[in-house]
Amino acid sequence: MSDFVSTTRHGNVAVVSIDNPPVNALSFHVREPLMQALVYLRDEPSVGAIVIACAGRTFVAGADITEFGKPARQPDLGALVAMLETIAKPTVAAIHGTALGGGLELALGCHFRVADRTARLGLPEVKLGLLPGGGGTVRLPRLVGPLKALSMIVSGTPIGAAEALAAGLVDAVFDGDLTAQAVSFANETAAKGGPFTPVRDRNDRLDQADLPAFDKEAAVLAGKARSLEAPIACAQSVRNALTLPCDEALAAERDLFVKLVAGDQSRAQRHLFFAEREAAKIAGKDVARRKIARVGVIGAGTMGGGIAMAFANGGVPVTLLEATHEALQRGLATINKNYAVSVIRGSLSEDAKRQRLGLFKGSTDYADLADCDLIVEAVFEEMAVKKDVFGRLDAVAKPGTILATNTSYLDVNEIAASTSRPQDLLGMHFFSPANVMKLLEIVRAEKTSPDVLATIVDLARRIGKVPVVVGVCHGFVGNRMLAARGAELETLLLEGAMPRQVDQVFTDFGWPMGPFEMSDLAGLDIGWRNRKARGQTAVIADALCEQGHFGQKTGSGFYRYEGGSRTPLPDPDVEALIRNKAAGRGVAPRAIGAEEIIERTLYPMINEGAKILKEKIAARASDIDVVWVNGYGFPVGKGGPMFWASLEGVDKIIQRLDHWHQQTGKDVFRVAPRLRQMAETGSWDGAAG
Repeated sequence: MSDFVSTTRHGNVAVVSIDNPPVNALSFHVREPLMQALVYLRDEPSVGAIVIACAGRTFVAGADITEFGKPARQPDLGALVAMLETIAKPTVAAIHGTALGGGLELALGCHFRVADRTARLGLPEVKLGLLPGGGGTVRLPRLVGPLKALSMIVSGTPIGAAEALAAGLVDAVFDGDLTAQAVSFANETAAKGGPFTPVRDRNDRLDQADLPAFDKEAAVLAGKARSLEAPIACAQSVRNALTLPCDEALAAERDLFVKLVAGDQSRAQRHLFFAEREAAKIAGKDVARRKIARVGVIGAGTMGGGIAMAFANGGVPVTLLEATHEALQRGLATINKNYAVSVIRGSLSEDAKRQRLGLFKGSTDYADLADCDLIVEAVFEEMAVKKDVFGRLDAVAKPGTILATNTSYLDVNEIAASTSRPQDLLGMHFFSPANVMKLLEIVRAEKTSPDVLATIVDLARRIGKVPVVVGVCHGFVGNRMLAARGAELETLLLEGAMPRQVDQVFTDFGWPMGPFEMSDLAGLDIGWRNRKARGQTAVIADALCEQGHFGQKTGSGFYRYEGGSRTPLPDPDVEALIRNKAAGRGVAPRAIGAEEIIERTLYPMINEGAKILKEKIAARASDIDVVWVNGYGFPVGKGGPMFWASLEGVDKIIQRLDHWHQQTGKDVFRVAPRLRQMAETGSWDGAAG
């Protein structure tokens, strides 16, 4: 045996235990001794049954993805599972924690699966731009049926033990000592006698008559894929299980896996997988964290209510403060309505809704925030208003309470300076709707204490957010780059493009929607108000706002919306407005192609990202990617703006930025030194500061 795989005997039952912290990944140093142990036990006559279990907090939670894209080392997972299926004596996988990806595929190689009641099982490879490559798409349909397998594999979402039992994925669910229960199950099964049929040979759930229903559902899922290759490949591979002999389906699965793992999309998604983990790492991991038992949220509007829900969803009690009783009741009613919608959709039980609502305490008195360990303000985006709030908090917050501003743009250092405890203050920039959006930009101010920063990073993960620590500048990382992306949008309209054309280029690229549709959704009045506060103008957008056209909420903006619909329709009046404004400036419209739109919107965004790295507003290029994928809808399959830049070609981006700078003289096209350094070194993080 080895340090990672051991065998113990319980009478006639051999228990093979995997111990590869932290998640028992199926690395080569696990697969090799596991294969040796199973071969020995297969041939050992004194062994009547075999249980595969894991030490630590989980069953095998997946393959070792650091091995992806490297030469395969044998035995690979497919060979391991194939060998398992040659064992005539009963084999049982004892699943606790999670059985994910390669872990579930290993379990599918066993005759039986038993699970702890709290276990979760799934095949999430699609989230890495892959499909299950160890036979999961072929074996899972044989246990749960093709439609259930299709749903599980294309979504990548794990299911609980009770659902797995009902679906036929596991054979028993236990409480208490799982290994002991699994040994007892194996003994009883062996006593009944065989033969024991491998999952690969069970065909009773595969019925060609199910093909029309399967193809219909697969088409629906394909429509939601947004140009991602993996969901389509997953659906095809599950279909192969229904239409091809097992060995042919397994070979086809492997071919699809090899193609995906070598592709740019999977490289991008694996980059993001590691990037999210890196983003959560901060200096001083041994710093003691502060206890967060109750959170206060100031403001019960759209953002404040969403922030409060995010904490309640994470099990944290919330005191929600508003200026008036009417505003407070309106905010609480909206929260109740949001939870009720979740119940109707089936994503939340009535009991869970009651539990979450029970975590809220409403108030109009700042004194009621005295027992809070963290207080987040979500009030109007004006410095004077924010300073007034934190002045009041100084008088009521207990010593050690963490104070946070949800500002999207304002100077967090200036806000911190308005308090007597700047070491306790930072920015927590949530994204709307805050109870849904995963990203949380955590803004480290000049005097933010290390334990405050570490506490909030941990809390963000506790409530299901993806935290990224950023520095102080106007707009931080996301909104600062958003401004660069949008700097040329109105000019593109004046020179001949139309909102629909620009938005189509963005959606073809993979964005969920284009910038003009997004502006209509958010409300044109928000940008208008911000521009006026900063003494800025936008020719087309300002004209629309002056006419009362604020987007979806008024039925018209850059598009028109008929009968309360959210479907954007081209508006001839807007097109006429654009042409009139262009004519008034002596601009003759011309044909503008998709490539030019990309060059004048996304290339400046990359350039701004390079400046952000130079200024150390972001610690890593991958942090910028995490921000944009989780907060702004940058296509997952392109890995974030900085990763995509390497795919697009940094030399090309520089050449076109230089071209547009020569054409226009605009600073947004002036190439950042860090971008040129990246072209020379081939690394964002390796370039000299």
